[in-house]
Amino acid sequence: MRIPDFELERYFARWEFAAPYLLCSSDIEGWRMADLLALASPEDRARWDGLTLGYTETPGLPALREAIAGMYPGLISEDVLTFAGAQEAMFVAMNVLLGPGTHAVVTWPGYQSLYEVARSVGADVTLLPLREEDGWALDLDALTAALRPDTRMVVVNFPHNPTGSLPERATFQKLCALCEARGIHLFSDEVYRLLEYDANDTLPPAASCLTKGVSLGVMSKAFGLAGLRVGWLATRDAELLARCRAFKDYTSLCNSAPSELLSLIALRARERVLERSRGLLTANLARLDDFFARHADTFHWVRPHAGSVAFPRLLRNIPVARFTESLITREGVLLLPGDVYGFPGNHFRLGLGRANLPEALERLERFVRDGALDALG
Repeated sequence: MRIPDFELERYFARWEFAAPYLLCSSDIEGWRMADLLALASPEDRARWDGLTLGYTETPGLPALREAIAGMYPGLISEDVLTFAGAQEAMFVAMNVLLGPGTHAVVTWPGYQSLYEVARSVGADVTLLPLREEDGWALDLDALTAALRPDTRMVVVNFPHNPTGSLPERATFQKLCALCEARGIHLFSDEVYRLLEYDANDTLPPAASCLTKGVSLGVMSKAFGLAGLRVGWLATRDAELLARCRAFKDYTSLCNSAPSELLSLIALRARERVLERSRGLLTANLARLDDFFARHADTFHWVRPHAGSVAFPRLLRNIPVARFTESLITREGVLLLPGDVYGFPGNHFRLGLGRANLPEALERLERFVRDGALDALG
């Protein structure tokens, strides 16, 4: 297997645990263990206290798979397979579905695994750009034009990382119908689903919309539980799921028993968990709206529609990586330059889900106000 370095992870390896203010994190502020356990029912708390740290079932804890399936209309627990995070689930699905002589269309910019793993197994990949001038909207005509007779998979990610874009329901339904008609798997990275700013904008999961729809989920983003490392695939394609389960024997084999049970506790209390996440996003988004309104001559702000990230653009004639490096050096605030995605322009990823965003934003404000950008130019 030949695969390039994961640029985003290499960038975070350098800065993530050294920077006091992560203003580019894609996840929601992590839960404290005591606070999460306080949400457990008496039955689940007793199960936690008596937990044995042995091997777990390869598909995942049955009660956990049932709880996950409950988020996908029309699916049952047998339609869910759990993994050690979304990354493993992505890796396994791409290896099972793609190979030499196959083709995939993938929205871009995006999480590098969504296209590099496909390339690494021999598939030909067409990147489908989302454009700032279109509000980062999905262009169905361009997607249709990119399809070929050997197209095996269309890969989308909505709510989108890094732009926060979200198609209208009618557009997404047309995408599902297009893939269904051509017998193409729609691999839908839905890790930011349930973080819509207006609940009416929530799209149906791909797994519920078409037979070959595959929904990717994880505890990291909407649920604020990245440290559990629990992700999943949900699909009604039983053959695909069986092949993924067999492939998993060569990767993690099974999940962590404590992580599975903590995930179950969170999902059984998911409305309270999501209320906390949405509260953080609502408050932080208002602060960012105000910040970008006051600095419209310095940054271009396409307001996200959902999720915990956005992709503003620096308007100064300064390389964005130079700006972000100066900011971390002077103020301890980490932003993610768009260069990491290989995406042209002066964009940078901004995270909306951390509790210390107000302090980080104050430092960014000081950086701009005190002329640090002018010094770079």
